[in-house]
Amino acid sequence: MKHEIISCLGGIVAVLTMALSGCVTVGVDYRKPDSEVPDAWTRALVEDLDSGKSSLERWWEGFHDPTLNQLIDRTRESNPDLALALERVTEARALRGIALSQGLPQANASGSYSRNRASESLLAPAPPENPSNFYNAGFDAGWEIDVFGGIRRSVESAEASIGAAEEGYRDVLVTLFAETALNYIEYRTIEERIRVAESNIASQRESVELTQNRLDNGLVPRIDVTQAETNLAISESLLPALRSQLVFAKNRLATLTGGFPGSVDKLLARTRPIPLPRSGYSAGLPADLLRARPDVRRAERELAAQTAAIGIAEADFYPRFTLFGDFSLQAANSGEFFDSRSGAYSFGPAFQWQIFSAGRIRNAVLAEESRTRQALNRYESTVLLAVEEVETSMASVAYERDRQEDLSRAVGSATETVDLIKDNYENGLVNFQNVLDAERTKFNVEDDQVVSRGQIAKNYITLYKALGGGTEMELIPPPTEEPLPTEDDEVEPEPES
Repeated sequence: MKHEIISCLGGIVAVLTMALSGCVTVGVDYRKPDSEVPDAWTRALVEDLDSGKSSLERWWEGFHDPTLNQLIDRTRESNPDLALALERVTEARALRGIALSQGLPQANASGSYSRNRASESLLAPAPPENPSNFYNAGFDAGWEIDVFGGIRRSVESAEASIGAAEEGYRDVLVTLFAETALNYIEYRTIEERIRVAESNIASQRESVELTQNRLDNGLVPRIDVTQAETNLAISESLLPALRSQLVFAKNRLATLTGGFPGSVDKLLARTRPIPLPRSGYSAGLPADLLRARPDVRRAERELAAQTAAIGIAEADFYPRFTLFGDFSLQAANSGEFFDSRSGAYSFGPAFQWQIFSAGRIRNAVLAEESRTRQALNRYESTVLLAVEEVETSMASVAYERDRQEDLSRAVGSATETVDLIKDNYENGLVNFQNVLDAERTKFNVEDDQVVSRGQIAKNYITLYKALGGGTEMELIPPPTEEPLPTEDDEVEPEPES
């Protein structure tokens, strides 16, 4: 028996030597696509967003608003969507562990006991001991030798999927930070619109009193009073709608920060002006999008994972080589169970080769190749969309700033007009319709000015989001446990800069 074992081991070594000497890796070796992007932006914001190195890692701090900073911190710490994205990273890491385990030896232990009685009514005689006992315990092991690289491609695909999940986490960060900031700007904008409305309503109340006094003195008809009262009531009717929008924005902020309505009331209690970003941020160059935007990096990692899937499918064209072995103790009596004569074993190499599949394997490869082309198309579409969003956001910032300047001049003129017309009305030089028109115009342009100021801030936020700002230095928190089979797998992958 000793000579048989030595001979069998020699055969196994020979098989392994031949197999490993001819190792190949099936499938397509992945190459990162070379995406063509413009050399420069067509709409450059010279003052704030000139060419240079991008500096958008913590863009919200450029608004110099401590309340906004606290809301962003709360969002990072407590938002459930972010926790969900992190769990997807943990899931991807666990799936990589499953892929790695396919290339490592597997072992199973087993044991059983049975009491058997043979029928004595058959032609074959029953065994001498009837009923009889049977004791069995042992283990078996197997190891698939990855000769053609199917398992290696599985690991490669799993590694790329981890990268895609991590970029998905960062993409959620970008979206949540931007949404939190947008809702905060909306809240402050509505606050300012309410203040403007209350100021104009107070002025219109004075106009009602003015017309009433002139009516009492017999200087004007009743219609002047009714027109003034109508104008006041219309203006006052805007306040409930604005206050409703204020509650909506506040409740949305509470949800984004992982709390229930009312959880941010104290934080928002102090009235603040609409924050605007400081000058000096840079949009960088269009090529920076491929490095900065998480959705672009995620699409690239998904393409890498799908490319490796071609090799996984092609591996079914080739045989699978396995080393197997089992050892067990078998006995009819418990007293003989640990006797050397009760040992049984078998080991050796084996292979399995599906030589006919009726086109299943070929079509599986074709399907994976099609999915890879689809992933490439998605990646290219994501790059195009990224450039479009940045260009559109830059134009929105520039043109809204121009609009803000025009509205500022209009507010100054409208305010002076109201004062002049009221003086003329008191002196009987103009009718009250001129006062109404002037007050309405002043209210509208002041409200438009506030909305425009808030829109400028929103456009900046949209631009920072389009540039992928907020995640360049964001590390992925490690999971509490890493159930992977090798020590190398416990090393966290470095995040892409």
